[in-house]
Amino acid sequence: MEPTSREKQGRFKARLRAEWTGLVGAVRRLDTQTVFVLLATVVLVIVQYRLGSREFFRDEMATGFAEEWRGVLAWGWWFFVQGVTGFVVPVLCLLLLFRRRPAEIGLGAGDWRLALSLAALYLPLVVVGTWVLSDGAAFQAQYPHYQPAAFDWRFFAVYEGLFLFYWIGWEYLWRGFVLFGTAPTFGLYAIFVQAVPFALLHLGKPLPEALLSILGGVALGALVWRCRSFWIAVPIHAAQMLVLDFWCTLRLRTGVSGVGPEALFALLSAWWG
Repeated sequence: MEPTSREKQGRFKARLRAEWTGLVGAVRRLDTQTVFVLLATVVLVIVQYRLGSREFFRDEMATGFAEEWRGVLAWGWWFFVQGVTGFVVPVLCLLLLFRRRPAEIGLGAGDWRLALSLAALYLPLVVVGTWVLSDGAAFQAQYPHYQPAAFDWRFFAVYEGLFLFYWIGWEYLWRGFVLFGTAPTFGLYAIFVQAVPFALLHLGKPLPEALLSILGGVALGALVWRCRSFWIAVPIHAAQMLVLDFWCTLRLRTGVSGVGPEALFALLSAWWG
């Protein structure tokens, strides 16, 4: 016998109630902090790219500064906003909204002895690796990002100094906020969760750097996880860019190419000469 329209309507309503009940149950099982962290990270990245852009600085703020300095300060604005959206806001959210202790969210000293030991081993590799990379035209076209800094040490010093705040924000967003913020749900897998968007944001970089960002994101995440402190990631990542900027700057100033000892000697001789 064909069901009546009232029976069909009743079945439909029952199905809707069952779906709604299932949805409510699923939402209640979600970890609020993990959901907040993942969604907030997307919002923070969007805000950084919109309000922290150099175009925003040039359109809305540049007239308040001497023309000579507007270029480097546009980059400084980008660095400042990254520090705020990547470090200040996430830290306040975890401390105030979720009542986390600093040590729980990567702000403590952690295993600082291990961190310093690993940094001491890694930094010489950074010096050598960036020396080799700086010989590529693609890297010299990208670094320093503010190219006039390569030809004026005043701009270079200001640019690199402002860059440090950027690295605090950049590293905490991924190796602090996302890593420790999602750890209650994902455990060790949080290392890979934070590495994916981190690597995707390197799409516009030279291919070797873009590919290395996958390994770098996982390695830095694992290091921070082991040391229980995000601070170790800041000097490691900041040093990579500072030294790469320095090598590219010297190559752009001197025109020296090659990666052997003779090239290094020629570059340093030309610089000091």
